[in-house]
Amino acid sequence: MKEKLLNILNNTEYPQIGNEFFETVLSHKNVKIELIRSNNVKNGVLYNQKHDEWVVILEGNAILEVEDVRHNLIKGDSLFIKADTPHSVISTDEKTLWLAVHIF
Repeated sequence: MKEKLLNILNNTEYPQIGNEFFETVLSHKNVKIELIRSNNVKNGVLYNQKHDEWVVILEGNAILEVEDVRHNLIKGDSLFIKADTPHSVISTDEKTLWLAVHIF
């Protein structure tokens, strides 16, 4: 497989306010890495995934609720979410950029 060079900070395109873009930047064996661009999201959708997930904020801020505990994440903050753990994105700032690493 040929190596692919990718600069995840080059793409400045963000979705309309209230939405998110999800882009898989790597999928290999038991790991999938997504780049997420959020723009003033306020949804509170509940997720309960069958795999572990680690997220890190690269730009902006987000509020995540994990098992009824709210986490205010700022640039550089990361959070590990174990499989089968209820969690939701309560809100994000405009132009919030993060990585999500899904471990299967």
